[in-house]
Amino acid sequence: MRRVLVLLALLLPTLVAAQVYEFDDPAKEARFRQLGQELRCLVCQGQSIADSNAELAQDLKREVHRMLQEGRSDDEIKDFMVARYGDYVLLTPRVKSSTYLLWFGPFALLIIGVIALAAVIRRRPVKSGISAEEQARARALLEEGAEERNR
Repeated sequence: MRRVLVLLALLLPTLVAAQVYEFDDPAKEARFRQLGQELRCLVCQGQSIADSNAELAQDLKREVHRMLQEGRSDDEIKDFMVARYGDYVLLTPRVKSSTYLLWFGPFALLIIGVIALAAVIRRRPVKSGISAEEQARARALLEEGAEERNR
């Protein structure tokens, strides 16, 4: 009996943290799950609020649930979160002038790298594995062979 009580005492915090959100419409529940995957936990930073058990993530989930129950759209919910916490709250930031470098920077670096590689390859002298003397001797032998065939 004592073991069961100790086990319940250990599991109680996880049971309290695992809050279940009720929805009257399966579509709202699907939207809730999708929004949970799109919003970043600001405490964990690498996780979505759906994957995080941090207290702030729980607060954000409650806020998303409340706004969905009020009938707000996904964009309205995201706009609210961005206004409150900044663009960083979105796991996939929006394309706008302040995020151009984030979105297009890797492609620009790739293009610059390809151009630099092509320039280095073009400027590099072509080296053959034989010396100038050996090249002259090979030409002479080829010319002799050509003369013999022409006879």
